[in-house]
Amino acid sequence: MENFNYHRPASVDDAVKAAKAKPDAKYMSGGMTLIPTMKQGLASPSDIIDLGALKNVGISLGSSLVIKAGTTHAEVAASADVKKAIPALAGLAANIGDPHVRHKGTIGGSIANNDPAADYPAACVGLGATIHTNARKIAAEDFFTGMFSTALADGEVVTAVEFPLPKKAGYAKFPNPASRYAMIGVFVADTAGGVRASVTGAGSGVFRAKDVEAALGKGFASASLNGVKVSAKDISSDLHASAEYRAHLITVMAKRAVDAAK
Repeated sequence: MENFNYHRPASVDDAVKAAKAKPDAKYMSGGMTLIPTMKQGLASPSDIIDLGALKNVGISLGSSLVIKAGTTHAEVAASADVKKAIPALAGLAANIGDPHVRHKGTIGGSIANNDPAADYPAACVGLGATIHTNARKIAAEDFFTGMFSTALADGEVVTAVEFPLPKKAGYAKFPNPASRYAMIGVFVADTAGGVRASVTGAGSGVFRAKDVEAALGKGFASASLNGVKVSAKDISSDLHASAEYRAHLITVMAKRAVDAAK
């Protein structure tokens, strides 16, 4: 790990100022990705801007569910409001990583990092969430732009995620046994605007599974997916699973997600 300067701003404005003054700076929330990559020499920021002092933590339930960016996975998983409004989201959070990751990692840090196998992006796109930053609001489908890439501008900070309340939603993933990242994760939701289904772990980033959505639009039941085959084109292939296997898992996980939907 290379030397770096450490900053712990007390406000979002101060954090943004620090980032703009240091072009090679990195924001840090829970540090669950940044710290390991720095230890491995894969990232060498000149400055670390720790967002922990912002105390941007909390969950509120009204006509939508709003989760502030600094809220940990463990807090999302344990929240009575999340369990009441979107049980699938609480279940998703409860199965991220291990206890250490869940008690340090945050929803804002996860989506800003946008690992292609992370769980939260699937929930954001599957539910049609809106990402709030210090400067604007961004639809989830516009926020996630590619592998470890988002629509965030230089210095921009995620402040909250707003989830519309679905009629039903479910999430199922086939986890890598070591990392617990999704080899395939599928989030399905029956919403006021129709059925949505999003996939993580299958490519360079989260995407909507249109074939799955079309089938579930005819009936929100796992039997509706019988015979649905997802193309392996553009699906990731690596030492953990071939593209064909991952494509098969999309339908399998989609069925499980529908069966688990509440």
